[in-house]
Amino acid sequence: MNFDSLDAGMGEYSSSLHGTLDAGLEPTLDPHLNPTLLQGVELDPDALTVTVPEPVHLMEGMFSELHTVVSEVGIPVTATHFDLQEEMLWMGNHRGHATSFFGPTMGRYSSFQVHATDDIRHIQSLETGVLFLSKGNLKCYTRGGLVMFDYPMEEGADMHSLLMTDNNTLLMGGLQNYVAEVDLNTVQETQKFTVEVPGVAIIRQTSRFFFCGHTSGKITLRDLRTFKMEQEFDAFSGSLSDFDVHGNLLAACGFSSRGLNGLACDRFLMVYDLRMMRAVTPLQVHVDPLFLHFIPTYTSRLAIISQTGQCQFCEPTGLANVADIFHVNTVGQLLMSFDVSSSKQALAFGDSGGCVHLWSDAPEVSFNDYSRETEFALPCIVDTLPQLDWNHDLLPLSLIPMPLTSTEPLLSDWPTALATSSPRRAPPVDPEILRTMKTVGFIGYAANPRTRPRNQVPYKIKDVELDYDNYNQVPESPIGRDEEPHLYMVPKKYRKVTIKYSKLGLEDFDFKHYNRTLFAGLEPHIPNAYCNCMIQVLYFLEPIRCLVQNHLCQKEFCLACELGFLFHMLDLSRGDPCQASNFLRAFRTIPEASALGLILADSDEQTGKARLGRLIQSWNRFILTQLHQETQEQEGPQAYRGASSSSLGSSGESAIGKLFGCEVENSSLCRCGKETVRSTLTLLFTMHYPEQNSQEKVIKEYDFAEILKKSICLEQSTQAWCENCEKYQPTVQTRNIRCLPDVLVINCEVNSAKEAEFWKVQAEYAFNKAMQKEAREPTKPKEPPPMPTEWCLDGEELCSMEGFPFDTRAEDLRHVWIPLTLKMSISKSQGLEISSWPEGEELSAAEEAEGASLYDLVVTVPHVLDARTGGNLVAHIKVGETYHQRKEGVTHQQWYLFNDFLIEPIDKAEAAQFDVSWKVPAILYYAKRNYHTKYDLRIKNPIDASVLLTEASLARKQRKSHATFIPLMVSEMPQAGDLVGLDAEFVTLNQEEAELRSDGTKSTIKPSQMSVARITCVRGQGPNEGVPFIDDYISTQEQVVDYLTQYSGIKPGDLDAKISSKHLTTLKSTYLKLRFLIDTGVRFVGHGLQKDFRVINLLVLKDQVVDTVYLFHLPRKRMISLRFLAWYFLDLNIQGETHDSIEDARTALQLYRKYLELSRGGGNDEVRKVLKGLYEKGRQLDWKVPDSDTGDGQGAAVFPSVMGL
Repeated sequence: MNFDSLDAGMGEYSSSLHGTLDAGLEPTLDPHLNPTLLQGVELDPDALTVTVPEPVHLMEGMFSELHTVVSEVGIPVTATHFDLQEEMLWMGNHRGHATSFFGPTMGRYSSFQVHATDDIRHIQSLETGVLFLSKGNLKCYTRGGLVMFDYPMEEGADMHSLLMTDNNTLLMGGLQNYVAEVDLNTVQETQKFTVEVPGVAIIRQTSRFFFCGHTSGKITLRDLRTFKMEQEFDAFSGSLSDFDVHGNLLAACGFSSRGLNGLACDRFLMVYDLRMMRAVTPLQVHVDPLFLHFIPTYTSRLAIISQTGQCQFCEPTGLANVADIFHVNTVGQLLMSFDVSSSKQALAFGDSGGCVHLWSDAPEVSFNDYSRETEFALPCIVDTLPQLDWNHDLLPLSLIPMPLTSTEPLLSDWPTALATSSPRRAPPVDPEILRTMKTVGFIGYAANPRTRPRNQVPYKIKDVELDYDNYNQVPESPIGRDEEPHLYMVPKKYRKVTIKYSKLGLEDFDFKHYNRTLFAGLEPHIPNAYCNCMIQVLYFLEPIRCLVQNHLCQKEFCLACELGFLFHMLDLSRGDPCQASNFLRAFRTIPEASALGLILADSDEQTGKARLGRLIQSWNRFILTQLHQETQEQEGPQAYRGASSSSLGSSGESAIGKLFGCEVENSSLCRCGKETVRSTLTLLFTMHYPEQNSQEKVIKEYDFAEILKKSICLEQSTQAWCENCEKYQPTVQTRNIRCLPDVLVINCEVNSAKEAEFWKVQAEYAFNKAMQKEAREPTKPKEPPPMPTEWCLDGEELCSMEGFPFDTRAEDLRHVWIPLTLKMSISKSQGLEISSWPEGEELSAAEEAEGASLYDLVVTVPHVLDARTGGNLVAHIKVGETYHQRKEGVTHQQWYLFNDFLIEPIDKAEAAQFDVSWKVPAILYYAKRNYHTKYDLRIKNPIDASVLLTEASLARKQRKSHATFIPLMVSEMPQAGDLVGLDAEFVTLNQEEAELRSDGTKSTIKPSQMSVARITCVRGQGPNEGVPFIDDYISTQEQVVDYLTQYSGIKPGDLDAKISSKHLTTLKSTYLKLRFLIDTGVRFVGHGLQKDFRVINLLVLKDQVVDTVYLFHLPRKRMISLRFLAWYFLDLNIQGETHDSIEDARTALQLYRKYLELSRGGGNDEVRKVLKGLYEKGRQLDWKVPDSDTGDGQGAAVFPSVMGL
């Protein structure tokens, strides 16, 4: 035990008060528990009891350890609670498991899983059950472990505490801007009280007030009825740890801010008198307080608990005595939870090692003053017979078993022919497991296909019908059960693609295997990346690509700006995949996206519960509306200023309105004759299918153009308010369009089996008609002219290209209902007319004069149904000539399949084929032929040098005296080829998800999600070389799970505008600075820049990057850290405690200068010789920098050749 930080008198505290195990006591081990897990741990592995021997004398009022139990070894105990009705102690751990122990002997009573992943944060016992609060759920269980109710919170909730205000009402608070009141009778939220950010972490109650503790260090007193704040105590400058209220006193412990050293535990308890509403003399204690609780027995004692297990008792208005300290033997573990029984006779501590410690001031402890009797499971009574009174007249004789004496068979003894034994057979092994299994000896190893829950084998699998409302299942294939129906049904290129991560992350993953083109795919592992296919659709519409790249505004989260940045990366990429992380980060902050249900939880994406078909159609409508609003007043390249948004129907001035907009006339006709007409602008249309009468068993044949016309010119009857009748009346609503859009966007709305069957039948009608036509008129295939091959990549099969006269065979039209070309016109006499049109033909001059237009199919977005993966979305896109010209230097058009980072050329017939058993249509785009000729397709980069000039910090406390950088002067503006030292620091938003394979290796399922927190750029030349001109801390609105302070130097609060003293900016502001430097052509020097640019979401050409990781690296050898390189070559000892990005950027620049010296001095041979010496020295030192307080010329000793240059 380490008493260095405490009073010297603590060492004299007698240990005789603590119980020790008798030498003769040998507790029995649980046979299911591995004893090696508990080596060196002085606890009973049985997880039941550690008995206090009889000779130990428990002094009156002095607490000593009574029992210690292990719930789950190594799993931190996050909540403990003494049951208020029965003699039981409850605990909840970090993995969502709850366990209860009975009485002072701590016998295990019940144990069950409350939540699959989240930790249990608060436990509260009721008369009928027990409440368990986790981050996003409130669950109630019986004491035996049966679920009574499960109440999910709102998305984004981070609950921490609850408070019972009466028998049936509770309050829940957490790190969000509200406190929720829930009625336990109806299990519904009754009220929601708004509180200040960062929310309420602790709630207490007296007869006068609610007391709310905030992580900012404040405690607020609120009215019991209205929850309005009546009084506020600013207890601690850093953060609040715990507080308690008794009588007229409030005591609190917490952390104080220590400037650059961050937060420190404050050994002064703040005590407040609630009669005068002011602080009294703070109470100094001898331990670092983490928990405190009033234990009012004879006096109003306070129990103060430290995280290391030291406990001190003192009076809140007196002086703390060192003799009142005792220590919980946690065997080096930290205390995570603490509770006091209602009788004040017992204390419970939960530690990070999975142990629960029970302390008491009496051997016969009672948790409650009046506890009810606990129900236990009844013992087995099968083998015992009751005592029978033979003289009783009403005795049932059936209780006495009678021997079988007769030779006649009993009625229950069925003959063998009628009672054939049928054992339950185990289900067959998943064919995917057998297909991928590798055998080592007699043991087979295979990856988990994730088609069933782990450790569960269903014995009866029901035949699942096709259900389009829940895209998790696929109908059984006609090829039979024995083969793999879902794998054979879905072609490989349409299946969901995943990235396999290794020790090097993505560096050794072969993306070229999935994409042999020069177009860029998109990575799928980011949250809400289901929209990747639609991002590609928007990119390959040339007017939108140019519009968003010319757009720039001051809004922090603007989807048009973020799309422009992403499209710029797609332009630069030569086949390497890009990330939409910044775009999706901005997307998650848009309130409308959340309200429409477009933001998915991680669990929905991974388990395939999301209805992707409906989701992507809603996303399609949302993004067009959002881009229309954001670009309405931002036509052409503009200065870096704000863009005011206006309503959708106000004007169609934006390019989005010109491209997709269609002026629609909506007419409502009441039966009284009153007609109301209003005009709006619509950006897309939804398909409406004819209603099927119940008498009609056969679906009629329809042409796609006919259904499309009825969907655009929609006529339907509905109840609407009539001003003339002054009541709701049946009205006929009719929609007509006044003009044709340049791009016709159609949401297919195939969301149920009914619509899917309609689509399937119409495709069969069309196919049969084509087969009959082919039988009547057999056609000879024309000889194709010589095909140019210089643009074809190696290994690709040649597909039918636009402009080459291949004849489509009727067999290729199977599952095809939609035409590749439509003819559309609007006439005053007949209105809208739509018809199918032969693809290769043009309109006559007379038809063009009448206003007719041809629309070619350019995009289809299908939803792929796959039971194994939960389904995915792909896009078929007809890529235009300008894109091929930029990427490949040739001019032609071609259909491609885009499936995240898989890109493959396909035939035009495949783009229109929809086998609805696995490929369901979601979105169609028809573009007017040669529509883009009337748009200005020039890109004028709107990012200018003004983004590098001085800007104000978002932080309120930031002062000029704290500035760590000097902005560039106008005369210092960088030129092409200039050097800039760069370093970035990151924080973690989501932890890595990994699993251990059977051979002990780790497999990364999903990498950790990082967010950039600090970006530093230093001058690389000139008189101010090495002086930073950018040192921005990036504000984030998302929850940070790990600040990685040891590696990043970022501390909690640095990214919070309210308390940060750093130069805080938005990610977009700093992103624009880096984009300007990249566009200027500077060369970035840094260490590990590949990861930095990836997380920042920037694509930088290789000739603009100088990475010291690769400069000082030999092939097939390990990468060397910046710290070791700086010590070896520069005699610098950097990154001592934490990383500093300014120091790292300067060091990288100096290393590059040193490399240039080496290269000039002896060429490549000299560099290789020096690198061999570097690796030899690294192996000798195990790549660890020797401890050195001052530079002592070590660089000269280990690297003489450099010193001589």
